[in-house]
Amino acid sequence: MRITKVITFMLFLASLSVGAQEISNHAIGLRLGDSDGFGAEISYQKSIARYNRAEFNLGWRDSRNYDAFKLSGLYQWVHNIDKGFNWYYGVGGGLGSVDFDGRFNSDNEPFTPDGGLFVFAAGDIGVEYNFDFPLLLSLDFRPEIGIIGYDDFSDNFDFDIALGVRYQF
Repeated sequence: MRITKVITFMLFLASLSVGAQEISNHAIGLRLGDSDGFGAEISYQKSIARYNRAEFNLGWRDSRNYDAFKLSGLYQWVHNIDKGFNWYYGVGGGLGSVDFDGRFNSDNEPFTPDGGLFVFAAGDIGVEYNFDFPLLLSLDFRPEIGIIGYDDFSDNFDFDIALGVRYQF
């Protein structure tokens, strides 16, 4: 019975690697979106292995309550769905800085907390389409949770959803 489970698990892993396609050595572009306000990130992807890559993003966030910049890094596994379509998942983290705009407290009096540095952990899951020419479009979901940093900003759960447009080379 145990050997059957091992063989089944090995066949499952083999099917995952057979279904993947090679990814571009480099891709650079923009990642646009966010769960709170508008965010834009300069995004760079570098292949590490045939089906793995690293993604680095430098981004800005702008909302009614704060302005922030973030630097993130993710390790991703890429799997083929069908001709040109891939899905991927990954794990990583990053750091950033936040500056709060004027807000009001519970007594409706102006309240401006201090900003500061923060550190976060992130996951990543998404789909992408690799065109015949060197363009890559993606839609991904990157949940983030604060680890260290400003309490009102970085220790809550954030759903970061974005559209990526990258040039491959």
